[in-house]
Order: sequence, then structure tokens, then C-alpha cells
Amino acid sequence: LCCECGQAHPLLDNHLYNFQDEVDDELICHICLQPLLQPMDTPCGHTYCFKCLENFMQEYSFCPMDRKKLSFQQCHKSSLLVRNLLDKLIVLCPFKAECQQTMQRCELEAHLQNRCPGFKKYKSELQQKRNPISRGKEDPPARGETNTPKDPEVPSGSSSLVAESSGAAVVSLGTAEPGLVNPAFEETEEGENLPHRTSLVAETTTIEIHREDPEEELGMRIVGGKDTPLGNIVVQEVLRDSVIAADGRIAPGDHILEVNGVNISSVTHCQAVSFLRHPGPVLHLMVLQEKGFSSRTAQQDPSSTNREVIHVTLVKRDRSEPLGIKLIRKTDEAGIFILDLLEGGLAAKNGKLSRNDRVLSINGQDLRQGTPEAAAQIIQTTESRVNFVILRQPGVQLGEPMEDGSTFNSSSSSSSNGGSPVHHRRRPDQNHYRRKSSYQKKTVAIKKEPKESLGITIGGGRDNKNKLPIYVTSVQPIGCLFRDGRIKRGDVLLSINGIDLTHLNYYEAVSALKSNAASHSVTLKALEIVSLNSPEPSLDIREQGFSWSPLWITWLGLPSYLHFCQDVVLSKGNLESWGFSIVGGFEESKGNQPFFIKTIVPGTPAFRDRKLKCGDEIVAVNGVPAIGMSNSELIPMLKEQRNRVTLTVVSWPGSLV
Repeated sequence: LCCECGQAHPLLDNHLYNFQDEVDDELICHICLQPLLQPMDTPCGHTYCFKCLENFMQEYSFCPMDRKKLSFQQCHKSSLLVRNLLDKLIVLCPFKAECQQTMQRCELEAHLQNRCPGFKKYKSELQQKRNPISRGKEDPPARGETNTPKDPEVPSGSSSLVAESSGAAVVSLGTAEPGLVNPAFEETEEGENLPHRTSLVAETTTIEIHREDPEEELGMRIVGGKDTPLGNIVVQEVLRDSVIAADGRIAPGDHILEVNGVNISSVTHCQAVSFLRHPGPVLHLMVLQEKGFSSRTAQQDPSSTNREVIHVTLVKRDRSEPLGIKLIRKTDEAGIFILDLLEGGLAAKNGKLSRNDRVLSINGQDLRQGTPEAAAQIIQTTESRVNFVILRQPGVQLGEPMEDGSTFNSSSSSSSNGGSPVHHRRRPDQNHYRRKSSYQKKTVAIKKEPKESLGITIGGGRDNKNKLPIYVTSVQPIGCLFRDGRIKRGDVLLSINGIDLTHLNYYEAVSALKSNAASHSVTLKALEIVSLNSPEPSLDIREQGFSWSPLWITWLGLPSYLHFCQDVVLSKGNLESWGFSIVGGFEESKGNQPFFIKTIVPGTPAFRDRKLKCGDEIVAVNGVPAIGMSNSELIPMLKEQRNRVTLTVVSWPGSLV
């Protein structure tokens, strides 16, 4: 059940309410035919729910009522008066058997969380079902079956992570490695740091998906993979009316860690697609889900029984030299823990620190109740010797990644490999981030009969939601192009008989192809994308014919003149963060890499704006190109923007699974 309205509905749909009285028709959305939620006004004078209008505008470009031309950017929030009228509508508590109270709609969530005996009983029963041996502690309802282990230091598929406010799950201690736009921590107008106000919570959850038809697609788009800067596999979009949407527990931004018991947190994009497309009636997914910010509560210091205390000293050549350590907090245990050791960093070369070590003190300063930013401050102000006292679980080998690293491949990670285990003995030629893609232009000139068709189907077009170039979805065995053999599925069409196709919408491109197909000779210019280290998976069972589309990783290989850039303007308050994390950027060992959005935190400006998606590439910030910048250069630029920032992004559709 939804914790805000107390009723069952798909995650991406509007909340449901039981209204006491009949609601005036003027306050009804004419898309969902329910009282308006987050009302949005159109320039032509109509009002719809935010989600209803947003979903409608993804498919159409006109007003649902009068069919006048319309874009979502032209719409704006309804007046405060209208929103207040809607919030004051009287609703019934959905738990009628235990609670007969009525209240204003805006008060229902607080009623459910704090006063409703029916919702309290529901949460208690849910907790008992998840954990038959109750620990006497009620947890808030989650989107899946979450099982938090008693000892969070041991890797587990059901662990919860908390990032302290200034670290947003990770602190990249003074390094220029790709990291995180700090979503939780900002400075006040007076410049005072507020490191203890909030924590960023992420939980791993096991979800079981059932399919009546084992061949039916799940209905979500994914991005990422170890051969991209994103590292992890991230859900970009959940399609409406799909298996995943009907289940309602997976949302955009979730990281998929396991598929049917197989760890996919450090596999290539194509391998992940193959795992997720594998047919079957039941699918077991382990996902990591951002839960947004929560107030930090006092943590009890756990017993150190059966653990080993180790002293490690690292020597910096100068004060500014980074150690290459990334730290996190956990939900159920105080203190800070080592998430990762950056390849080539001082700590990795030393080899004595290990992933999952708990830091007890640095240079004699007690950090048992400490925070990542406190540790960072100590390290950064130390001139030379940095003395660590750490607590280690027995059996953990020095320098070796855990067998199951999925627990700590957090979606909030600022790891340079997007959260994959980093090992200081890794061979230098292993490159997990810079996807080596190339493309080759080809010109195909063929003679044909006037009535003979080209025999291809196409997709894309600049009117498409993602503004894609025109590409070939199939080559039919009846046309001249099949006989010629040079045009293949997935090729991007640049021109036909000198007519540029790169800026046309779908219908214009179809018209251009048909009119020129009547000629005795046809000259096609096309682009073939070749991914040198990620061939497409052969699992194309459900992608025959017209429904086929290229993988996300294929689009990343397109030359920049085929990119369609769009500006996204975000606004925030002085104490808010932008609410997204980034990976990528220039590194000496890997050269220039694109910046990608890896995480969008619920409840933040980036989340509310709804234009940014995980996997989007950041091309510029306030008109300043990001190419050639390191992570440590771009993050301060974003933090300097107090209340408004313009991001120029390129958005490619994720791979459909």
C-alpha cells in the first residue's frame, strides 16, 4: 500500500482518495476523471493533474480538451487558491474497519503515519510477514521485501546504506576522480556547514516479478554497465501498462544488482540486457533504491566482538595529495566505512586497507560516531602521516574485493567505476569506463526497378521523445537493399539522393524515402555504429521486425553533430541541493569521458522537475562546455549556482528489456 494515500496503485500513477462528498466538476481532471492532484494550467485555459498531463504529453503534442498545439514546458502550476481548495477537500480514511475519521486531503499522509490504528496494524502485519522473528522494531513500509541484517559490516543482499549529508553516500577524499554532485549538503547563506541535518538513505530490496507469458518483456529501459562511466545498471524508465509498472515496486533510478541470483553490478551493458531479457515465468531482482533524505538519529556503537583492530599509516608526499579512499555511512551502525579504494591511489598502492573496514580513528581523533566529512577534514589538513585505526571482520582478505560487492555498489556512490569493486592489483590494461566506440560512413548506390521498394522499416525522427536520428529497424527480404546487403539493421540514415534526413521527423523521413524510391537509382548515405568491446547480444527473440530498437550503448557512439541537445533549467532554495549525482569527466589514465547523471534523489529539485533522467549526458553548465573538465572542476561549478542552473543535456533512450 502507498504510505501517502494508504491505497494500492502503480508507483507512477496518482494517489487514490475516498472523498466524502461529490467533488465539483471544475476541480476534476479530464484525463483521469478524478479530483486534481498537483494541478497544472495550460495556456488554453484547461487544468490537469501534473502526472496525467506529463504522461499525455510524452505521446502527444496537443491539449486533450481542445487539441490545440501544446508543450509541457508551456504549462505552469495552478494558482495557490486552486491548490488550497483541492487540498481542503474532505476524504475518508481508507482503513474503514479500524478508523472512521475524516480529514482534509492534505492531512491524510500525516494521519496515516502518526495516528491511524488501521495503518499501524497494516505496517505491523507487513513487518511480521517480512521478518517472522520480530526484533520489536517497526520499519516504514518499503517498495519490496527489505531485510536489514543485524551486522551491517558483513556484505548482504539486504543492506541499507545511509550517506551523511555532506557526502551523499560517499566522500572522495580530495581526489579528482569522478564523483558525486553532493545532493545532500549545501552551505547556508552565511556559509555555515550543516552536516548533521539529513542523511541520504538507500536500501537493497529483493523483488519477485511474475509473468503469465514467460516471453513478455518486462517493460523498462536500462542504462549503465561496467563498460560505461555509470558502472552499475540503472533503471531509466518504466513503461506504462508493462509488467514492471503493474508490479509497482521498481522505479526510475533504481540500480539492479542481481538477476535470478546472478550479480550484474559489474557486467557490461550488453551482458545485463541478455540477463534481463531471458524469458521465464518468475524473475528475482535485487535492486538498490534511493529513499531520499531522512533525519539522522542517534546510533548505538555495536560490539566489536570477533573483529580485528588494525593500525595502518599512509604517508602523503604533500598536504594536497589524495589518499584515494571513499567512505560511507550505514543505516543501522554508527561510524564510517570504507566503500572503495581508487585504482592507483595511495591507499590502494599501500594495500593494507580493505573495502568494508570500519574507521575507528584517524590521527588519534575518535570517529566511532563520526561522519565522512569529519574524516575528510582530518585527512585534508594532515601534512604527511595519516594514522588509521580500523575494525575488520575476520576472514576479509587485504586488498581483495568481497565476493558479493553488491551491497556497497550504492546508487549514491561517487566511485570512479560507478561502484564496481576496485582492486589495487588490477591489470593496467583493464579499462571499464571508456567505451571504445567508432562509426563508419558508407555510401550505397544501387540500380533498381521503378516499382521495386527499398524494403526497409525505420524508427526515430526529431519529433520522437528522445529526438533520435532516423535509423533502420529492419531490412525486409523483398527489397533492393536486402539484395544489396550493405544497409543493416541499426544503421543511421544520413541522406537519400542528396536529401538530408538528419533533421527530419519520422513522417517527413518516410515521405522522403518513398518519393526517392521511385527512381531508377538510389544513393543512400548511412552511418554504421561499431562498438569495439560490446557487441549486441544475440537474444533478439522479442525484438523481431518493427519493434526493434538499438541498445542505449549504441547511441553513445554517435558523432556529436547527430546529438540533439536540450536545456534543462533547475531552480532551488538556498538550503536545498540540486539532487543528482554525476560520474565521468577527464582523468589522466582514461582521457576525456562524458559526464553522466547517475542518481536522481527523490524529493529534490531534479526529481520534481522530471526532465532529467538517469543516463543523460551533461554537455554544458550555464553554457560552459563540460568536455575536457575533470570531476573536481565541474562539481564546484554546479555548487556555485545558488538558486538556478541551466544544464545542457543529451538524452538517449535506455535499452528495452
